[in-house]
Amino acid sequence: MAEEMNVKASEADLAAVRQLNDAYQKIKAELSKIIVGQTNVIDELLIAIFARGHCMLEGVPGLAKTLMIQTLAEALSLKFNRIQFTPDLMPSDITGTEVIQEDKSTGNRDFKFLPGPIFANVILADEINRTPPKTQAALLEAMQEHKVTTGGLRRPLDPPFFVLATQNPIEQEGTYPLPEAQLDRFMFKIFVDYPSEDEEFQIVKLTTAPQNVKLDRFLSAKEILDLQGIVRRVPVADHVINYAMKLVRLTRVSKGDTPKFVNDNVSWGAGPRATQYLILGGKARAVLNGRYYVSTEDVASVALPVLRHRIITNFNAEAEGITSDTIIQDLLKHVPRQESENLADARLPKVTGAEV
Repeated sequence: MAEEMNVKASEADLAAVRQLNDAYQKIKAELSKIIVGQTNVIDELLIAIFARGHCMLEGVPGLAKTLMIQTLAEALSLKFNRIQFTPDLMPSDITGTEVIQEDKSTGNRDFKFLPGPIFANVILADEINRTPPKTQAALLEAMQEHKVTTGGLRRPLDPPFFVLATQNPIEQEGTYPLPEAQLDRFMFKIFVDYPSEDEEFQIVKLTTAPQNVKLDRFLSAKEILDLQGIVRRVPVADHVINYAMKLVRLTRVSKGDTPKFVNDNVSWGAGPRATQYLILGGKARAVLNGRYYVSTEDVASVALPVLRHRIITNFNAEAEGITSDTIIQDLLKHVPRQESENLADARLPKVTGAEV
């Protein structure tokens, strides 16, 4: 009887995977009505959302970062808030504050909590490096705990909860760069590049004409939470976990068989959280593409956004113009990949153990 129930649960999960793959294609089609290009950025954002991760987005002004996130939240039927980070922003401006209100009929005064903009499903933390560390920490607590502390009380945030923080790579004056320990809380660091010539032509043509685009909405908040659970239950073969571990462990200087190009150019490598996010990102990518198993190709595809902010290059690398992306690409060439023949037949077992 128990075995029969497990089979039925697996069949339900497989049907949900097909539903997510169908929704993924529709969401991309809807976003293309407003967003031109940026296909890889959109893919990585969706992978992070369904893997329950947060993203750091880096790109020069004017590349539609805000519009992209707002449009994505609308297509997913999620509540969206934008927080513009400035040097005078206080933690209470994010989390909310308590105010005294008087009952005119009785004359009694009571404290009432006024929720801040953090109480939404999708948060755009614009230019997070422009606010002092105390205010940054208020946001990072919400990211990690999915709760905020105000007036001595811990208040839960409504799931799903997704933070996308942006940094401007050009201006460095008057900024407070996030420490590496705080950057590690972000699942992905995504680079937004300039559009191609054809894409820029389409952008200008689209945005300088009258617009009356209505987006269809897919997936409710509850459906997204259910699908996030499905992603966690996707099976992972041992050789895929070993591949992810190998990529991460080889970033650590003077440890085991670390290659020479890492020892020469890296100060600090990635920690175990990077391996967890490689696997979770691989699971989400597999499900979004309609597969019920994770391959080493899935892991390799998310290696850049997962590892680029977890590898700290040294002075020698900076002098030679070697970036963390260069080192990751060299690692992907250095570590061999293999696939199992029977992965496609894998079922979807229940998740056990601690989650990230």
